[in-house]
Amino acid sequence: MASYDYDLFTIGAGSGGVAASRRAAAHGARVAICEGSKVGGTCVIRGCVPKKLLMYGGQFRDAFEDAVGYGWDATVPDFDWPKLLAAKDREIDRLNHIYIGMLEKAGVTLIEGFGRLIDRHTVEVAGRRYTARTILIATGGHPVGPSLPGFEHAISSNEALDLKRLPSRMVIIGGGYIAVEFACIFNALGVDITMMIRSGDLLNGFDDDIRQALAMEMRKRGITIRTGIKLDRLEKLDDGYCVVARDGERLETELVFAATGRVPNTRNLGLEEIGVERDEKGGVKVDSWSRTNIDNIYAVGDVTNRVALTPVAIAEGRAFVETMYNDNPIEVDYSNIPTAVFSSPPIGTVGLSEAQARQVCGEIDVYKSAFRPMKNTLSGRDERTLMKLVVDRRSDRVMGAHMLGPDAPEIVQGLAIAMNCGATKRQFDRTIGLHPSAAEEFVTMRDKVPDPVRSEAAE
Repeated sequence: MASYDYDLFTIGAGSGGVAASRRAAAHGARVAICEGSKVGGTCVIRGCVPKKLLMYGGQFRDAFEDAVGYGWDATVPDFDWPKLLAAKDREIDRLNHIYIGMLEKAGVTLIEGFGRLIDRHTVEVAGRRYTARTILIATGGHPVGPSLPGFEHAISSNEALDLKRLPSRMVIIGGGYIAVEFACIFNALGVDITMMIRSGDLLNGFDDDIRQALAMEMRKRGITIRTGIKLDRLEKLDDGYCVVARDGERLETELVFAATGRVPNTRNLGLEEIGVERDEKGGVKVDSWSRTNIDNIYAVGDVTNRVALTPVAIAEGRAFVETMYNDNPIEVDYSNIPTAVFSSPPIGTVGLSEAQARQVCGEIDVYKSAFRPMKNTLSGRDERTLMKLVVDRRSDRVMGAHMLGPDAPEIVQGLAIAMNCGATKRQFDRTIGLHPSAAEEFVTMRDKVPDPVRSEAAE
């Protein structure tokens, strides 16, 4: 029998790689993990966590303004961007050390440096080679900008988290959740924001009512949203940049932020050389057990180009370990994954959009509730909440739950549990609401939205 340095060697110490490595070691496996950057991956170091900390920082402007309606003699004080960045960096460093400590406590060997596959059982890191019976690829992804002249001067979400100073004006290219979240963050911190979107509107793939309502609320806050913009190039000026569209329109700005997507980190991994198959976007192809076409090499997380969410990467890592090291075969269930957009106001959503449900179920019932949150009645803030349920008419099962408004992500997490249990609209209706709360609207909606065909006929 072949002798290896380790039972498992993980390439990439992000959320999925760390989760899998720790649990494999807990089941007695000899595990090593390599990382060429800080331990914690995109989410902890340069994604979800620092971005949400900046979001919290931006929310204080609303809090100061709203306080006046509640009797406080409040004014919006001066904002110190470097102070917020320093506090954010301290927290990221703290989390980085916690992740390192978790690996050490679990008995996982941490090797600093980027890994590269030499053959199906060998990984090279910083000039040294290590062998392992099983290899797990968990290298995540990275942002990509438009492949157009001049866009090498645009920043990505990585640089947006570490700007030395706030610009007065910023153009954000893209309309996905990263573009939306950063637009709301920088707008709250006083930056003049223009979003330029190639086609459609914000958040393609989300429920139409929710994304249209968000666009309206963002415009109320002074964010300019331009759709149908075909870009030609980005010009560098002496004091900023100029975004040039194909029709000749020119928009000068101080900074350009490209938020046009992410791709898997598979370059320079040695995948092609040893025959690991990839998809058209470079993602590692895997089966439902996260196994590649080479039977001892597995992959989890964003590098697989499946569902690019941190909790999904962790779930895939756990399922891999249960299957490989605990004699408990598990496949990840990708249905009803709750998703949040930390915009202003935020979105929480789980299950099918209305359009998706019509394709899957045929006949559906839709319930909606739009209202002014109680907090806004005294503050005077002109911002509304929208909640929506999508129900399969035949089975009465709730197929989608969507919310735009304060605390939406916190509320929808609970609804995801109910939907994974197969909850019906009748069961929602039988549930007594928690009053007074926004969440109770999900159990008090009784009036169906007219079917589209009937609405057209009525007109």
